[in-house]
Amino acid sequence: MPDAKTQKILAALEENWQAEIHGARTYQTLAERENDPIYRKTLLHLAQAEEEHALLWAQRIRELGGEEPKYNGSPTGDADSLSNRLGGTDMALRRLEIDESRHIARYGQQLKELGDEPSVAILNRVIEDEREHYQELSTLIRKRYPRNTMQAVDPKSLLEELLAKRGGQGRKAAGWIGDAIYGVNDGLGAIFGIVSGVSGATLGNSHYVLLAGIAGMIASALSMGSGAYLAAKSEREIYEAEVEREREAIRLNGPEAQELLSLYYQVKGIPAEDADDIVRHLAKDENQFLRAIASERLNATEEALPQPFVSAFSGALSTAVGAFIPIVPFFFLNGYPAVITSAIVSLLAHFAVGAAKSLITVRSWWSSGMEMTLVGAVEGVVTYVIGIGLGHVGA
Repeated sequence: MPDAKTQKILAALEENWQAEIHGARTYQTLAERENDPIYRKTLLHLAQAEEEHALLWAQRIRELGGEEPKYNGSPTGDADSLSNRLGGTDMALRRLEIDESRHIARYGQQLKELGDEPSVAILNRVIEDEREHYQELSTLIRKRYPRNTMQAVDPKSLLEELLAKRGGQGRKAAGWIGDAIYGVNDGLGAIFGIVSGVSGATLGNSHYVLLAGIAGMIASALSMGSGAYLAAKSEREIYEAEVEREREAIRLNGPEAQELLSLYYQVKGIPAEDADDIVRHLAKDENQFLRAIASERLNATEEALPQPFVSAFSGALSTAVGAFIPIVPFFFLNGYPAVITSAIVSLLAHFAVGAAKSLITVRSWWSSGMEMTLVGAVEGVVTYVIGIGLGHVGA
């Protein structure tokens, strides 16, 4: 019966073996489903390396008198997890990249804790391999290619080969002014439709129009505010996650990160020697260097990200303002005069909102305003006719 210290070591080695087999099954399954020959070859190589690591751990477990380990995970590893199925290969590779960095960190901690020289020797070898795996996954994710395959003559073409441009960065927020304009637009359009429909169904009965309009205004404002909050919060969380990824990449391969930043500066027209000098200066401060490379690679800064509460407040308030406009006439009028007045006021408001959109777009205020007015008119007519039809059905 192994003593307590040996049992602790065996438990750690068993956990390592399970993790390596799990990783091997994941890589193997992804490779079998991959059509790209470069991806498939790399994934198969990673699967083989994980199996070799598992053999090393199994051998050491036997040497310490432990039982032959038995795999207790999924036959396909994480390849068939719901998140990987939905996210596809690229998302799966990003998760595996994170897993590799976690394995490196865990093995690094074991170097200090195991106290078993043969196991530590295996750890040193495995850590080195895991770092290479991290780099290989990073290469696949960002579609980089080895330096010896490049014709390094033009910094822009070199950068494009070394680092795949990130797609789907998401729209750049135009600030709270843009959120406010779009909020007014959404509130105005939604409630104008409700007011038109209910007016058609009730022949402009102010009581029912006001009830429907105010309820719709509250619902639209809350929906817009919560949506704007969650969108801004998600954008910030994604940015922070990417920054942490960059921090890890810098830690694992600082020289490559410096080369990337230098190439970014060269693409902007800075001479290579000057760009290298700037990067060397920035690299003296880890946080400063991280901010610089994150700004270039993510094409964003933390200061430029929308504030969740500001976006929520501006979105909700502006939606409420836009939604309130179509129902104002019904506080003072009834029947067809209220319907006609509401239509006129709402169409004028549509034009004003469309014209205001020119503040954050490149279109002329006149064409933008007329477009919004036309859309509002069609919306009002359609919902009014539908409301009349529903009113007859109810009757």
